[in-house]
Amino acid sequence: MGSNALNFEIKLKRENKIYYENDVLVGCVHFSCPSEAKHDGISLSLEGIVNLQLSNSKSVGLLDAFYNSLKPIQLLNSTIDLSAPGKLNAGNTEFHFEFPLKCNKEPKVLYETYHGLFININYQLRCDVKRSFLAKSLQKTQQFCIQYKPPSGAEAIVAPAKEANFSISPESIQKNSKERITMPRFLITGKLEKTEFCITQPLRGSLTIQHTEVAIKSIELQLLRVETCGCKEGYAKDSTEIQTIQIVDGNICPRLEIPIYMVLPRLFSCPTLITKNFKIEFEVNLVIVFKDDYIISENFPIVLKRLNGPLGSKSSTRGI
Repeated sequence: MGSNALNFEIKLKRENKIYYENDVLVGCVHFSCPSEAKHDGISLSLEGIVNLQLSNSKSVGLLDAFYNSLKPIQLLNSTIDLSAPGKLNAGNTEFHFEFPLKCNKEPKVLYETYHGLFININYQLRCDVKRSFLAKSLQKTQQFCIQYKPPSGAEAIVAPAKEANFSISPESIQKNSKERITMPRFLITGKLEKTEFCITQPLRGSLTIQHTEVAIKSIELQLLRVETCGCKEGYAKDSTEIQTIQIVDGNICPRLEIPIYMVLPRLFSCPTLITKNFKIEFEVNLVIVFKDDYIISENFPIVLKRLNGPLGSKSSTRGI
């Protein structure tokens, strides 16, 4: 029997595939067989894993110290038998299932789904159809997303966020540098409306070129992830770019307010997460490129949360 004679897929009842801790994962495995199909058992597994790894540049000489802290962290792991060995009748067959989404061991919490470079938090269902050695066993997977449930009631009350004002000039850059650097005279001022905000809300702000001796070529806004793996014996910290948007192209009139607006990507960002074995944090770089390709940048750490929104509305809890 060819592998094409048995087709199946894992279907979830919730179309957006977004779930919260303590929800029940409900769905079915749908089989479509053009003719009767033998099998040696059908099982369905639920998996939730945090995978950690070191960057190649930091792996040398650190593996011993990191061995224990880099082991995968299992958040969910359970298996059910959908069918004992037997036959699937020709036509359509469905096996329905329910899985409670609860982490019963340390860390006793389901972290949000996150796809990073050195840290990945994944949740999936895997269906295995065992068959004899003459017919290859089959496997299908279905990923789903875990999100933190936005707080409600008194927990949802958030203190008003303070603006983060900035002023970038040769003096401010020299203040943070150990060596003297010759650079053109300029002054760029602006603000970020807040550096601690809901992940479903955009990063907002503005900037103004007060004056500059050299024309500006471009201004960009970079979103960075800062992933830290390790424990008290040692750790590796890597900062990598998630996305970059250009907010200015070419020279700009002085004293003209330029808006800053960035929507955060869902799967490549998550609420700021700090645990004993790893951290997921985020930063924003404001990058100014002058006509002679001289580049300066200003860094802003940001804190992301899962909230209902500034006025308690549910519009910010949308899915992917």
